[in-house]
Amino acid sequence: MNKYELCVVVSAKLEDDARAELIDRVKELIARFGGTVTDVDDWGKKRLAYEIEKMHEAFYSFIRFESEPAAPGQIEARLRIMDGVIRYLCVRQDA
Repeated sequence: MNKYELCVVVSAKLEDDARAELIDRVKELIARFGGTVTDVDDWGKKRLAYEIEKMHEAFYSFIRFESEPAAPGQIEARLRIMDGVIRYLCVRQDA
């Protein structure tokens, strides 16, 4: 099992409940592909480096998890089409 960190940038237009539900859906997605969430770090609303979809701010969440090497590709494929997710990045952490 490898360790990964997933950064999810969520639209600032979403309400708090919808944003929490979206992060829960991402955690369920990780579990569905055999991963185990070890830590969730919510950074809150931050200013974007450049305008994305006419927004200047967004919510940042960092999710650390362990999974098999094939899981991040499957997770990213689902994140790509998920409403409310502006950007995402999954990187493997060195041990």
